[in-house]
Amino acid sequence: MLYLIGLGLADETDITVKGLTIVKKAARVYLEAYTSILLVSKETVEAYYGRSVIIADREMVESSSDQILAEADTSDVAFLVVGDPFGATTHTDLVLRARELKIPVRNIPNASIMSAIGSTGLQLYNFGQTVSMVFFTDSWKPSSFYDRIKENRDIGLHTLVLLDIKVKEQSVENLARGKKIFEPPRYMTVSQCAEQMIEIEGQRAEGVYGPDSLAVGVARMGAETQRMMVGSLQQLTEVDMGSPLHSLVLLGRRTHDLERDFIREFAVDADVFDSIWQRDYAGTQ
Repeated sequence: MLYLIGLGLADETDITVKGLTIVKKAARVYLEAYTSILLVSKETVEAYYGRSVIIADREMVESSSDQILAEADTSDVAFLVVGDPFGATTHTDLVLRARELKIPVRNIPNASIMSAIGSTGLQLYNFGQTVSMVFFTDSWKPSSFYDRIKENRDIGLHTLVLLDIKVKEQSVENLARGKKIFEPPRYMTVSQCAEQMIEIEGQRAEGVYGPDSLAVGVARMGAETQRMMVGSLQQLTEVDMGSPLHSLVLLGRRTHDLERDFIREFAVDADVFDSIWQRDYAGTQ
């Protein structure tokens, strides 16, 4: 059987009891390492689980899935995913390939950023579509996220923005030359995301949001070092929230007073927060 096992958000101890029991008896254990990361090393994970772990990078999962699925029809294979296994479409594809091979599949869920974002005090019922923000380049600045945010904003809903990570990526030059040389890992920060959002609003100029729009920046959700900061997008361009992983929430117009009271504690500047709230959000619920 193929087991897709969620690991939760932070460290080796976030795995469920059920998940850990399966890991300990599986014939092989893979750790998917490109859609997200744990905040601890592979060695720490192996020591806690009592098992050696095979790192499954993008190339293995998307191009060599047969290697993962080999003999899964007669033995147990554990595929570990940071967060919840179905937080990324890649894992749905792996399940479909297993079905084609008549390999039974079982999902062991866990917390993901999609549920843990409720720790901000923003009500999950008030979230719309989740979007992703990629690193811009000089020649590539995709803005499809902007249209999804607009749809959310039109009905007053919050938008969770998932920030890009680059793990085991090749430069354009090395890719063109066929050289297996990889760039150092990069993890987008809240400040970088806020800068890019403001840049796209400047280009699109549809008034979906602006430098004064309120947002919540979060870092290392679920960890002991979890951090939140609330302010305008402009204010968040200047914050340093420390090590990865980061996410951002753009507030919707229907933000409830209870949500306001909860997040105000984390405001970069309470007076600025109050001023923007009174001008743009108060009485719109």
